[in-house]
Amino acid sequence: MSPASKRPKALLSWSSGKDSAFALHVLRRNARFDVVGLLTTLNAAHDRVAMHAVRRELLEAQARAAGLPVWSVPLPWPCSNAEYERRMRDAIERARAEGVTHVAFGDLFLEEIRSYRIRMLRDTGIEPLFPIWTGRGGTARLARRMLDAGIRAIVTSVDPSKLDASFAGRRFDHDLLAELPASCDPLGENGEFHTFCFAGPMFAEPIPVTPGEAVERDGFVFAEVRPGAARTRPAPAPDG
Repeated sequence: MSPASKRPKALLSWSSGKDSAFALHVLRRNARFDVVGLLTTLNAAHDRVAMHAVRRELLEAQARAAGLPVWSVPLPWPCSNAEYERRMRDAIERARAEGVTHVAFGDLFLEEIRSYRIRMLRDTGIEPLFPIWTGRGGTARLARRMLDAGIRAIVTSVDPSKLDASFAGRRFDHDLLAELPASCDPLGENGEFHTFCFAGPMFAEPIPVTPGEAVERDGFVFAEVRPGAARTRPAPAPDG
């Protein structure tokens, strides 16, 4: 029996962004759990990751780079909270049937969200994990830890009521952190922005991407992210 098979099985709630990506890195580094899949909600109308508006093919590229399967939960658009909870219950029932004992989340400090996760999993036989929970006031330090660990991401959506639309499409890096207004959480935990993570220690290799144009839709500004051309090595020079 392999060491991984002796550890409790965990799914990771996967948004395609920096927080869930760093949560995967932390879970693997701590090695207490065997992460067996990425649990992702998809907007079925647009075939994109919910809220982050990331294309399915990029989600699948992340999964390949992480060496994990995607557990997709398609959601209608619009989707009521009751319908969301019904579909998530179905996913949790499947997880329990397959021996999963934990679901991990990349939440940082919002107590109401944490309480909601705990309540949703109560009496299911599956326990929640919060591997990068930092508490209010700790996100600036955590953001630097992410970048120092090699997390690389692009801002895919912005709430223009909380952050200037010009941040959509930018790299999540130290320069961006320095330019965020004081009212904005450094990791966007209050919904100011969302990201797509294309490189980091949880991936076997970076995911080539190309930033596209930004569009405003449903009260948010979304920056398109497209699959980029894979890097190729230059051909060797001819002899002679």
